[in-house]
Amino acid sequence: MKQRELGRSGLVVSEMCLGTMTFGTQTSEAEAHAQMDMALDHGVQFWDCAEMYPVNPLSRETQGDAERILGNWFEKTGRRGEVVLATKHSGEGYRNVRDGAPISSATIPAAIEGSLARLKTDVIDLYQFHWPNRGSYMFRKNWSYDPSGQDRAQTLAHMEEALGALQREVERGTIRAFGLSNESAWGTCQWLAAAERTGAPRGASVQNEYSLLCRLYDTDMAEMSVNEDVGLLAFSPLAAGFLSGKYQGGQVPAASRMSLVPEMGGRMTPRVLEASAAYLAIAARHGLDPVQMALKWTLTRPFMGSSIFGATTLAQLEHALGAADVQLSGEVLAEIDAAHKAHPMPF
Repeated sequence: MKQRELGRSGLVVSEMCLGTMTFGTQTSEAEAHAQMDMALDHGVQFWDCAEMYPVNPLSRETQGDAERILGNWFEKTGRRGEVVLATKHSGEGYRNVRDGAPISSATIPAAIEGSLARLKTDVIDLYQFHWPNRGSYMFRKNWSYDPSGQDRAQTLAHMEEALGALQREVERGTIRAFGLSNESAWGTCQWLAAAERTGAPRGASVQNEYSLLCRLYDTDMAEMSVNEDVGLLAFSPLAAGFLSGKYQGGQVPAASRMSLVPEMGGRMTPRVLEASAAYLAIAARHGLDPVQMALKWTLTRPFMGSSIFGATTLAQLEHALGAADVQLSGEVLAEIDAAHKAHPMPF
């Protein structure tokens, strides 16, 4: 498994990252622990979690269970030191955590302490803000995104205040590096500028959705990443399972994400199956597995830090891990670009 330095943080992470958002709902604790064993044995030593996980469905009763499952594995195996561990601070509006309080210097210390306790560790390697206080164009909000109500001075003051709190956590030894999530190019650059002004932790990464079906990152964010050394942590690189082909022809496999969330977080649109079919056809023409092709494609991108993939079963995880050894020819990459032009942003 190839390793990459994450931004300028000094953290070295595997190019594939184990996502844990199903741990505690779709994935039982025993299955999750088996996945962690397998991932680490295959060189996937970068794992991503969040205080609000698991999902599908989200609930107050299960909030934090994914971190608890990781913590139990660390306690049982004693292998915490082999893992680069990432988790996230939930933001404004998510009522199951702190009744929807925004990210602030007041919430950061307690949020970190809560995650540390559930994870049964004394340090978080990469601590991320799950989404910005000012809102985000992620999760299909790009179609009606309107930043005109933002207060620039308030936003910049918040960034400096939050970074100050993070710096205190670095000094306490509870976190090593800082990352963003669901961010924009402007927002990321402002976080970087604020860190430079204050000497606080510099954003090492930005975790945004990215896949063959969702390429919002390819323009301004890509330029920012390359020029500012902020790697993308791509989430949902299989487009919530659409790129596996399992939903083609109206199929809804039992216990799949679609069986639990029929709208698929806004991804279930009139064009998504047609777009998926175009990529499935490319894989078939070239004798490639579609899951492995989709994952490997993300790893070819020049701004990639690590690609976060999740699996509900051990078999799915083993299948996805095969992407590390796949090679994509120039012909395949050209056909992927042509399919993107024919089927841009299907959701």
